[in-house]
Amino acid sequence: MKLHEFKFELPEELVAMHPARNRDESRLMVVHRATGQIEHRNFKDILDYFDEGDVLVFNDTKVFPARLYGNKEKTGAKIEVFLLRELNKELRLWDVLVDPARKIRVGNKLYFGESDMVAEVIDNTTSRGRTIKFLFDGTDEEFRKALYELGETPIPKEVINRETEAADKERYQTIYAEHIGAVAAPSAGLHFTREVMKRMEIKGVEPAFVTLHVGLGTFRTVDVEDLTKHKMDSENFIVTAPACEVVNKALDTKKKVCAVGTTTIRAMEASVSANARMKPTQGWIDRFIFPPHDFKIANCMLTNFHMPESTLIMLASAFAGYPLLMEAYKEAIKEKYKFFSYGDAMLIL
Repeated sequence: MKLHEFKFELPEELVAMHPARNRDESRLMVVHRATGQIEHRNFKDILDYFDEGDVLVFNDTKVFPARLYGNKEKTGAKIEVFLLRELNKELRLWDVLVDPARKIRVGNKLYFGESDMVAEVIDNTTSRGRTIKFLFDGTDEEFRKALYELGETPIPKEVINRETEAADKERYQTIYAEHIGAVAAPSAGLHFTREVMKRMEIKGVEPAFVTLHVGLGTFRTVDVEDLTKHKMDSENFIVTAPACEVVNKALDTKKKVCAVGTTTIRAMEASVSANARMKPTQGWIDRFIFPPHDFKIANCMLTNFHMPESTLIMLASAFAGYPLLMEAYKEAIKEKYKFFSYGDAMLIL
């Protein structure tokens, strides 16, 4: 498929700048692949589509406050430093993006507010990418505490065009987030509340948890017309034996296995065994999923409404079928659904 096939006009006002007042009060579009039927519901109704023994698979990664602001030595110029991943714990080496990048060269030092935190740029990796070494006297625990105090919630400002607010710290995080490592939230999971999870338990719908530490590559725009030429950034993931046990039991008994989000489904697809079951796996994944694709594990998926020409809409269309997904998006725009991380949800059955 070609990039232009995923281009559509999205009115600016349909991009959600803030989350719904309560997580489970978002709208829910339900898309039936077998019939092409599209229903308009509320997220609180989601369990109407699941029965005892069905499984919802969640990504339990936890977003860390990855956006820091420092000042360049001598000039005092304000520099945004976006932490991507830790390269070496002992040496405190990090892969980062800097903005404005033209001002930051190897050897420059950055100072962070009134804190004792200083970073030195030791390598250029891409036009905006740098490797930095934090110079900090203290234990690893003290270092991380200082980073957390300095950092802010990394809402994707390229799309959510506003300053970070105090409420983002809680709302740009799923309620079941456990393993720190993501620089972006697995947004389909943001709709779940403790009440919805409790109702799942009462109904006998089982949860399973995988971990995929979402990187910025999730939001990176595709800039090649031929989709086979697009390269995804690597993301770290873990699929555990307990998760496999829950999912495989559901598959063996012909139950629904619903992936909550595109990152979850990518982790699941990276852990398929020879007999089309899920096996414990961990490592790095850079697989780009676009139509056509034969999904081996999940037979339904919950996702948000994604931006034009994003890798996320491409994965969703591989799951739903391209014509049906584009029809659903046309309907979503007509019905004024909210798009992107803080937007509404779509359940593909």
